[in-house]
Amino acid sequence: MNRPQAIVTGASRGIGRAIALEFAALGFDVAFTYRSSEAQAREMEKELETKGARARAYGVDMADAAALQATMERIAADFPAVEVLVNNAGISIDGLALRFKTEDFDLLMDTNVRAGFIASQAVMRPMMKARKGSIVFISSVIGLMGNGGQAPYSTTKSALFGMTKSLARELGSRNIRVNAVAPGYIKTDMTESLPQASKEGILSGIPLGYLGEPEDIARVVAFLASPASRYITGQILSVNGGLYM
Repeated sequence: MNRPQAIVTGASRGIGRAIALEFAALGFDVAFTYRSSEAQAREMEKELETKGARARAYGVDMADAAALQATMERIAADFPAVEVLVNNAGISIDGLALRFKTEDFDLLMDTNVRAGFIASQAVMRPMMKARKGSIVFISSVIGLMGNGGQAPYSTTKSALFGMTKSLARELGSRNIRVNAVAPGYIKTDMTESLPQASKEGILSGIPLGYLGEPEDIARVVAFLASPASRYITGQILSVNGGLYM
């Protein structure tokens, strides 16, 4: 029996890693991208394989449109029956709007927005042929509520909501569902390195009183890829402990 196939971008660590592992545990073969750490990516391949998955890592700079298109063609050849795409890869560049560099704004847009569109384009044809599929964008609570010093980053994460809703309308007739997840503050390398005072400030605004785990996001993504969510499309699911309601 053929195993279902999933693609997860930016999956060598953090939320992407948890998502890839969740799909492997659910019986999927997994293709995933990474940007720079090949050693970490190879370890991830091995970990996915211990769960019974056929796994392959693809190194690519998501901001390089031509390189990403070529990489997606390679993935399509290796994983021709993909059922799920998770657009997780993204970067954050913070700074006050007054002094923000145009080239940094472009890099954010290319990585966080255009790359997700290119990756989605690449899976549309096989999903249309199979008349089924699920595309999930990983956005951010910052795209919903905004934040001082993060105007460009917030802009890119908000843009994913418009893309999600438009693609959901465009692809729905082919039984392809498109949704977005907006995580709040999640325990990652980035949040762990914050000063204690900053952590306490963040926690004070979260009604549940604790940071989320990458697995909290992974389980929601898995739900959106499963038949249990067959009648959900064009939606934004907030997973933030009540930080923004």
